[in-house]
Amino acid sequence: MLRILVADDHEVVRRGLCALLQSHEGWEICGEAADGREAVSKAKQLRPDVVLMDIGMPSLNGLAAASKILQNDPRQKVLILTVTDCEQVIRDVLEAGARGFVLKSDAARDLVAAVEALQQGRTFFTPQVGDMVLSGYLNGNATKTLNVPRLTSREREIVQLLAEGKSTKEVASILGLSAKTAETHRSNVMRKLGIHSVSELVLYAIRNNIIQAEVGPSTKSAGSAA
Repeated sequence: MLRILVADDHEVVRRGLCALLQSHEGWEICGEAADGREAVSKAKQLRPDVVLMDIGMPSLNGLAAASKILQNDPRQKVLILTVTDCEQVIRDVLEAGARGFVLKSDAARDLVAAVEALQQGRTFFTPQVGDMVLSGYLNGNATKTLNVPRLTSREREIVQLLAEGKSTKEVASILGLSAKTAETHRSNVMRKLGIHSVSELVLYAIRNNIIQAEVGPSTKSAGSAA
């Protein structure tokens, strides 16, 4: 049996993905996770063959979680699910060590084929992503996308937690650090990025896919009525 761990913070989406994968003979869902830290913990505990990972999850995003999972066990294979296929995201997915990339809009069509590819030791990218990888990333052009300092995995964790509204004390508790060490990390990250406020940090996190922005209902009709 191919053992699959499904990680997505939206329960309805997660259940749909599980139903789609369970219908394939010889595959089983060995576990589910609702955030990145739970995915890392369950991957270590359950030892799945494939981890299907949403890129935008609370506490620890899919890319950071993928890196940790592969550090713990390089034999595990990670397939990233996301709503966007911008070049920076593709580069980050590849650098995290993921073996595949599927757009959520294409999941019903491509997900089974993607998992089959990973099962057979191959990689999988949807056609539009494959074209971008070949024309950009492999030719080195993608490295010119953003001229900003590269963060370490620990720094990305801290940026995400702060951008999600956690205090320095809460960051220290979550990461198992002293309050003083967490504050030092916070100061170093802000200085490294040239950022001077939490609001700027949130914008940086959104633009660099460390967290996802929640989009509320349109106010256009309300404004026109007024």
